[in-house]
Amino acid sequence: MRFTGRTVTDGLARLRRDIGVVAAFGLAAGGTLAFLGIAGAVADGDATALDGTLLRLLRAPDDPADPLGPPWLEEAVRDLTTMGGYTVLTVAGVLVVGFLLTMRAFGAAAFVVVSLAGGTLLGALLKDLYDRPRPDLVAHLVAVATPSFPSGHAMQSAIVWLTLGALLSRAVPGRPARLYVLGAACALALAVGSSRVYLGVHWPTDVLAGWCIGSAWAMGCWLVAVLMKRRAAARTPPDRFPDPVSRSPHRGKARITAKCLEKMVGPARFELATPRPPV
Repeated sequence: MRFTGRTVTDGLARLRRDIGVVAAFGLAAGGTLAFLGIAGAVADGDATALDGTLLRLLRAPDDPADPLGPPWLEEAVRDLTTMGGYTVLTVAGVLVVGFLLTMRAFGAAAFVVVSLAGGTLLGALLKDLYDRPRPDLVAHLVAVATPSFPSGHAMQSAIVWLTLGALLSRAVPGRPARLYVLGAACALALAVGSSRVYLGVHWPTDVLAGWCIGSAWAMGCWLVAVLMKRRAAARTPPDRFPDPVSRSPHRGKARITAKCLEKMVGPARFELATPRPPV
């Protein structure tokens, strides 16, 4: 077997592609296992002491209703936590899906709908399954009405912002821009989850579990979408006689050149030459 420069380049491209798939699978599996471990510790009561200590560290020693920091910080955290609320996330999802539909990107729109709707349903089922009470050691700084484990804000913000970040990262050119988009999505999910502990409405393990299962769900949906896209591409038969201009990396220049020549010399006419009889 002869190895050429193109063979090596194609091999490296496949390796990078497969590394991304393996990494996504590892993150999905690792997040699921981490969630199950945290859930087991919560069910056994092993996390209660640590949760209580961390909650008290964020409040004034003499007043559990007073969070640490100046008053403007409390207001800023209240504003930040809405970025993981169902209203904001639903509006963001609807706007993104609507934009994808106008661009006729039906596959991407279906991916966003399945990821966000499935994650919302999964979060509701997990809350009903574990039915953990909300923290009662400190005062709640915002109103809550659902069970505590896992944190819905942490889980849904991880699902929505990581899903949209992964989708946007495939559309921006350059690795720095892609890393920035994914980093911003992760930072936003982390900030939303942390705000729930600061506001006293979640145990720290609730938020940690929400991050784990939310990230696992987002990575799992992305992995399924990539594998389905590859399978569809493998089933598509290649062109038997590909157009050299459309396949060329310089197809734009070729079309422009053809138009310029047509303007200069007029439309080309091709006629079959009649062979002359031998003399």
